[in-house]
Amino acid sequence: MSTLLEHLQSQCEPQWQQYTQHAFVRQLADGTLPRHCFEHYLKQDYLFLIHFARAFGLAAFKSRNLTELKRANASLSGIVDVELDLHIQYCHQWGISQEQLENTIESTPNMAYTRYVMERGMAGELLDLNIALAPCILGYGQIANWLLAQPFLVLENNPYAEWINLYAGDEYQQVADAHREACNAVELSNLDGARLHTLVQTFDAATRLEIDFWQMGLDCS
Repeated sequence: MSTLLEHLQSQCEPQWQQYTQHAFVRQLADGTLPRHCFEHYLKQDYLFLIHFARAFGLAAFKSRNLTELKRANASLSGIVDVELDLHIQYCHQWGISQEQLENTIESTPNMAYTRYVMERGMAGELLDLNIALAPCILGYGQIANWLLAQPFLVLENNPYAEWINLYAGDEYQQVADAHREACNAVELSNLDGARLHTLVQTFDAATRLEIDFWQMGLDCS
């Protein structure tokens, strides 16, 4: 029997493929993405990470037991204490200062995505929030692994090779596996039709918002 996430992805397969094989990530793989597009993405991703940290703070509030609370705390700490610092350092390599990051005007696609995640978390249960977060967390890991297997991949002298290797690396894959486990802790057979339909809608919306986020990078919008 399939897991919850396998079912959700199967119900949104066209959108999922459009997200995980978007032109933005293809151009990362062959090194042809214009530099200004990637810099725009990095600035917006800084704001995105801050909102993601807030989402895991909400996950802690929604937790029903110590296991869920520890998982939310670990994710929150990982972003605030580690990932944001690494992102700032990485942006410095691209000539983007912390002041520039903090003064970045949030794009409309970024705003739409992050606020949607928070809305699902506030309106629903912890599971609703975890499913809204899933396309980002799981998708990035899948994208990196997919890119590494593509014939158009160019790693030598590719300025984006470090980004690809980061998300394909063991550390990030473990993060993705942990979130997958949290989502799949709920048995598919224990969800009635109406509840499952709501989760499919959430996964679908978050996936489409991820597509918009990549397009934002391409369009510098």
